[in-house]
Amino acid sequence: MGKITGFLEYTRELPPKADPKERIQHFREFVARFTEEKLNQQAARCMNCGIPFCHSSYGCPLGNVIPEFNDAVYRKNWVEAYEILSSTNNFPEFTGRICPAPCESACVLGINQPPVTIEEIEKHIIEIAYEKGLVKPRIPRLRTGKKVAVVGSGPAGLAAAAQLNYAGHQVTVFERDDAPGGLLRYGIPDFKLEKWVVDRRIRLMQEEGVVFVCNAHVGVNVPINELLEEYDAIVLAGGSTVPRDLPVPGRELKGIHFAMEFLKQQNKRVSRKPIQGEEILATGKNVIIIGGGDTGSDCLGTSLRQKAASVTQFELLPQPPAARTPFMPWPTYPMILKTSTSHEEGGKRHWAIATKAFLGDENGRLRALQVVDLKWSLNEEQRPVRFEEIPGSQREIPADLVLLAMGFVHPEHTIVDQLGIEKDERGNVKASEKDYRTSVEKIFAAGDMRRGQSLVVWAISEGRECARQVDEYLMGYSLLERKDHSLLELCA
Repeated sequence: MGKITGFLEYTRELPPKADPKERIQHFREFVARFTEEKLNQQAARCMNCGIPFCHSSYGCPLGNVIPEFNDAVYRKNWVEAYEILSSTNNFPEFTGRICPAPCESACVLGINQPPVTIEEIEKHIIEIAYEKGLVKPRIPRLRTGKKVAVVGSGPAGLAAAAQLNYAGHQVTVFERDDAPGGLLRYGIPDFKLEKWVVDRRIRLMQEEGVVFVCNAHVGVNVPINELLEEYDAIVLAGGSTVPRDLPVPGRELKGIHFAMEFLKQQNKRVSRKPIQGEEILATGKNVIIIGGGDTGSDCLGTSLRQKAASVTQFELLPQPPAARTPFMPWPTYPMILKTSTSHEEGGKRHWAIATKAFLGDENGRLRALQVVDLKWSLNEEQRPVRFEEIPGSQREIPADLVLLAMGFVHPEHTIVDQLGIEKDERGNVKASEKDYRTSVEKIFAAGDMRRGQSLVVWAISEGRECARQVDEYLMGYSLLERKDHSLLELCA
C-alpha cells in the first residue's frame, strides 16, 4: 500500500476535459492526462482493502489486480505496473477509454466516498508503458503446428487471437470490414477512441505473429467449409450486430436509420474512407435518438459535431435516481442516472416516452414523430415493471432524422445456420461458459456472439477464457491458465 492515509488526504479527481463548445468542433479525443502529482495522489487513494471487491465478480470480469497496480503507480514503478495490468488485460488502452468501469462501482472506498479513479489510472499505465518502450512484441519461442481461425476482430476476437498466439498456435483473424477492430473501429466514435490506438495494437499483434485477413465475410465470400478443412479449431467471435427495430406505422419513411449505420459512416469520414450507399448526416436537421444507452449517447455527440439543428434523446424507461437506493446496495452495479460527456455537450433527454408512429410528408420523408408519455408502475424494489399511456399526452415532435439506438437482439446467423449450430432462446450461439464449445465439433464461440450484447471488458474476458479452452482442446492441457507474465518464458 503506497500511502496508508491517502484516501483520507485526497478526494477523487478526473483529468481535465476540453470545454464542450470547443470539443464539438472536432472528432478527436478531448480528455487530458493527469499531471504526475495528480496521478500519484489518485493512486494513493486506493486503500489496499482486505477484500478488494473491485476485481471480484461484482467488479472487473477480467480480475484486474487493481490494488497492486495502484501501489506500483504510487511508487512510480512503471515496469511493475504494466506487468500487473497486462497479466490480466490484453487491451487496457481500450478498457481505459470505453469501459463503464464496474470496478469503480465495486470500490470499497465508494461506500462512503467517491471511488478510486481506476479506469483513468489504467489508461495512464498503458500509455506511459508505450511511451517508455515497455510494450514490446511477445513472440512465441515455439510453435505447436496447430492452426486456429478467429472469426471477428472485435475485442473478444482480438483477445482470443492474442492468447492463442502466445500459446504457440498459428492464428488467423477474419474480419468482414476493411480493417480490424470490429466495434472498436466502426461503432465507437473517434472522440472516445481514436483509431490510431486500435492500429497501434493491431501492429503489435501482427509483429507477434497474428495474421489478419480483411474484407473476409465468412459464410459469404469466404466459405465456412474451407475454414473447417484448413484449421484445427475455429472461434466465432462476431458481435451481437442485429439491431432491435421499432416496427410502428411509418417505419418505411426516409430518414429513419439504425444507429450503427450512422456511427460507422462517421468513423469512415474521419478515416477518410469512402462511404457506400446513402449518406446519413445530422447537419442542419432535427434529430431524434430513440434509446437512452451508450449507443444513443454516441449518436448524440456525433450529431452535435455534425452541427444538427437540435438533438433529442428518448428513453422508454423512467429517469433513474441520481444515487444508489436501498435496492441498489454496494457493491452491485447501480442503475443510476448516467451523464456522459456527450450529454455535457448539449441536446435534450426525454424519459418515459414512447413512439407511436413516424409521420411523413408527401415525398415519403420523415417530418415528425407521434409520441405519448408513459406512467410506470414500480415493484417492491422500485424497478419499473409495466406502464400505461398518460391520457392527453399524445403529440407530434418535429424530426428530420431518427436514429434507432435500442440495442441489439443477437448476432448474425449466416455462419450459424450454414453449420446448423445450436442457438439459445435469445438467438445467440449456444456454448457453455465451462468450455465455450458449440454443438459442432472444433467450433467455439465467445463474446457477444455467445453471451449477447455486453461490455468491452466482458468481451475481452470471454476471448481469453475461450482461448484457454481452445488451447486445452488442441493440446490436452493449457498453459493459459497461468497469467500472461508467466508466459513470458514462452515468448521472446
